[in-house]
This record gives sequence, C-alpha cells and structure tokens, in this order.
Amino acid sequence: MPPDTARTALISNDIVVLGLIAATLGLVFWTSSKQSGFWKTFYTFVPALLLCYFIPGIYNTVGLVDGNNTKLYNPVASRVLLPAALVLLTLTIDLKGVLKLGPKLLIMYAVSSLSVAFGAIVAFVVMRALHPETVAGDTWGGMAALAGSWIGGGANMLAMKEIFQVDATTFGQFAVVDVGVGYVWMAVLIFLASRAQAIDARSGADVSGIEELKRRIEDFRAQHERVPTLADLAMIVGIAFGVVGLAHAIAGPVSAWFGANVSWARTVSLHEPFFWVVAVSTFAGLALSFTRARELEGAGASKIGSLLLYFLIACIGLQMDILALLDKPWLFALGLMWIVVHIAILWGVGRLLKVPLFYFAIGSQSNIGGPASAPVVASAFHPSLAPVGALLGTLGYATGTGLAYLVGITLRSLAGDSPA
Repeated sequence: MPPDTARTALISNDIVVLGLIAATLGLVFWTSSKQSGFWKTFYTFVPALLLCYFIPGIYNTVGLVDGNNTKLYNPVASRVLLPAALVLLTLTIDLKGVLKLGPKLLIMYAVSSLSVAFGAIVAFVVMRALHPETVAGDTWGGMAALAGSWIGGGANMLAMKEIFQVDATTFGQFAVVDVGVGYVWMAVLIFLASRAQAIDARSGADVSGIEELKRRIEDFRAQHERVPTLADLAMIVGIAFGVVGLAHAIAGPVSAWFGANVSWARTVSLHEPFFWVVAVSTFAGLALSFTRARELEGAGASKIGSLLLYFLIACIGLQMDILALLDKPWLFALGLMWIVVHIAILWGVGRLLKVPLFYFAIGSQSNIGGPASAPVVASAFHPSLAPVGALLGTLGYATGTGLAYLVGITLRSLAGDSPA
C-alpha cells in the first residue's frame, strides 16, 4: 500500500487542496498560452495536460497533500465532475461522424482487452522463472483483481477481490501497481497525442475519418459561436449537473434492482451504481445532441466540459505516489512486463491494420483507464473526440468481470506449480 501520509501531509483541508489544484491549472494554462519565449519552447515538448497530471502527483509524493484521503477525486471529481463533463462533451457530438470511424476502432478495443488478459499470463510465467517469490502465495489473486481493473474498472477489480477472496494486503499492493503503471502509461499516451500527426504520417494511417469528424465539429461550433450570456452559462451548468443529479437518482435503485433480481448482473457490473451514472450521463448527452441543446456548443459547452476533465485529471494525479513502488520493485516489474505485452500486441495489430494513433491510444486507455480517464486521453487528441473515449470506456464494465475471471482461474491453475 502507499505510505500513510495522513499524519504528515502539510495540507489536509480539501477546500485548500481544491484551491491549490485550481491555481495549478490556472498557472499551467497561463504559461502554455504564451506565444513566444521559454514557455513556447517548453510546451512544444511537454503537453500542458501532462503537467496537469504530474504536478499534483508531485504534491502527493512530497507530502504536501494526502491524495489517499482527499475526497476531491471520489466523490467530487469522479462522481460529479466526470459525468457532468460527459454530458457536455457528448451533447456536442456528431454521432453520425463517430459511426463513420468504422469497425477498426472496435477491433482495436477488443484486441486491447484480450491482450491485457494474455499479458497477465505471460507476465506470471516469465516472473515465475525470473523471481519465483514475486508470484508465490496468492499473488495470482491480486493479478486477477488488477486484470479486472485493466479490462473494466474499479468495480470489476473489487468483484475479482470478492470472487477469489484476495487478501487485503495483496489487493492493496496491486492497487498501487494499478496506479503506478496504469497512470504512467496514461501519461505516455497524453505525450504521444501531441505527436499524433507525425506518427500517423510515418505509419501511413488513414486519418480521414477522424479529420472529417473534427472538421464537422469545428464547422458546427463556428456556425453557432457567440459570446455566452448569463442565460447560456446557466443553461449549460443546469443541463450538466441536472443530468448528473438525475443519473445518481436513477443509479441507486436501478443497480439495486439488477443486483437483487438478475442473476448475471454482477458479471457485467450492472449492480454497480457508478456504471449507471456513467451510462445515463453519456446517453443523456447523446440524446440531447439531437436537440437544439447542441447549439450550446457555440456558447462554450465543450470548453466547460473540458475544464471539468482537467480538474478530474489533476485529482487523479493527486493519488499517485511516485516513490511508493520502490517498496515492491518486483511487483512493479511484473506490472511493467504485463503492460508491455499488451502494448506490443496492440501496436502490432494497429500497424497491421494501419490505424491512426488515436485508435491505438483510446483502445488501450478504454481498458487500462476505463471511463474515468479514457475521455481525458481522447481529448488530448482533440476535444471533439472525448465522447468516443467515454463510450468505449463504458464497454469495459460489461466485459471486465468475465475476462478477468478467466484470467484468475488460469493463473490459479498455473500457481499450483509455483513455489509457495
């Protein structure tokens, strides 16, 4: 588990931490807006979004704040700001344009899920040969839980913990690996997003579908762009948080009903309220995109949605302890080996199909990160692409438990021959 910093964190008041995060984001975007000098050169190589993630991680690592005990991520950012952002970003989506992206995007998503499952088995077998102590005992159960997270999300990870009765200490260690490896990979994808055009040009990928979608969104925005009035802003905020409130009101009783009455509900996480919060917010936004509410894009609806995502990514960064994995270097190596197998397979299939970097990145992050961070990575390519990340990220809830269960029983079988 990450070291307990509750007694030593300099700032323990969440309101103060919120102010610190807001000031940090303001400073990052103020410096990134400079058109000349040092900052212009600096942001040519370092994406602003990457700093929004790493600087809060530094705050947590040095003990300035305690990211493990703050409520800014859960419930504020993940349960309120994330669904509100999904509403505003999907409200502006061109669904016809998204569908024109074609089947290759879904193929990359499916390959991503399968490569995570396969990577777990490869990493277990290789680590058993290199350092048997790392995979001794109930390590296989922790890996099954991590597979649930990396194919689906936190709900699937907890489901695996209960199914395989994973020890709390083992579960905590893999929760650290989840953050340390998974979030660093997200940072790499954000970095690569700023170089997508050059990478796609070298690989010969067909980016016409993505460019057409971006062009349609920009044309619609230009056609309806205006100086927002107070009424516009009130409508944007009212729709976003009104839908969030409705989503939470629906999520509780619906998830409870499915959990009590549908035998297979837990297999696809339909018993988890967060699944329904994300699903209702996403599909409500999509429904609104067919109404005049979409014209709120001209008043900056997607910009406000993007701002909410930046707060989310900063709050995710608050949970990262850069030094925590030094206590379990071999588990960290196991996680790295695992994700390298996933990356290699997905990259190979992407090169074979000549897909754009965006398909590779969002296929991976929709699994490894899920609906909480897939929109963030997608928006690093272009704000209009964030809903694509949200839609694919939600799919992981349906597939994560089943695939992770198969990983668990396979690893349990392999562990029968491993040293105790």
